[in-house]
Amino acid sequence: MEIDLNCDMGESFGPYTIGADAELMNYITSANIACGAHAGDPNVMDRTVKLAKKHGVGVGAHPGFPDLAGFGRRMIDFSPNEIYQMVVYQIGGLQAFCTIHDVKIQHVKPHGALYNLAARDKEAAGAIAKAVYDVDSTLLLYGLAGGELLTAGRKLGLRVASEVFADRTYQHDGSLTPRREAGALIDNVDDAVAQVEKMVHDGAVEAVDGDFVGIAADTVCVHGDGGNAVTFAKRLHGALRDSGITVRAIGR
Repeated sequence: MEIDLNCDMGESFGPYTIGADAELMNYITSANIACGAHAGDPNVMDRTVKLAKKHGVGVGAHPGFPDLAGFGRRMIDFSPNEIYQMVVYQIGGLQAFCTIHDVKIQHVKPHGALYNLAARDKEAAGAIAKAVYDVDSTLLLYGLAGGELLTAGRKLGLRVASEVFADRTYQHDGSLTPRREAGALIDNVDDAVAQVEKMVHDGAVEAVDGDFVGIAADTVCVHGDGGNAVTFAKRLHGALRDSGITVRAIGR
């Protein structure tokens, strides 16, 4: 069995540092690098690509709504064509830094509100998938397990990766519990590790109502902006390997 550990990175900007990127690189296999819309800037993008290359971590573009103040977690009413253009633009920005550092982009994973929209909305999902395909049809497309984005990607012939979350709870329909609701986040490291092991080994996750929901896990998201992010990533990486699961980037 194999699993990819991905983490949202490069989300600092200007004088503000968000996330322990340098430390986390030791325990993940794929980095979703912010492209300057919801977070990040040219300096941070450049630095994070170099950091990922140094650690042998797969590089992915992490496009989001242009909402720095809201960290890309607020819904913005864009048309499908505007979403397409926005994603093409952001992938292109990261692609330029990858080119100068001789790094191949491995994947694309939308961020925040854009990610959640693509999981449930066919038009938004189709716009994102087409943007990825048109820029580089060899890229992997990461999306919520069971969501519309994976369906849209498959229809275009893209390789897709079914993503699950270590530190988020699930609803009975397989969707993530909205962040604004109580119990959306899993703060206990042991509970989060147990949830991931269940998803990887058994293909199921316990929803907040106690029912078990079938789920496919190709890649696990570890959020890098939490207070215990490094400890959690280290524990999770070790626990998966101890249970006989190979941890490595999907693109490798």
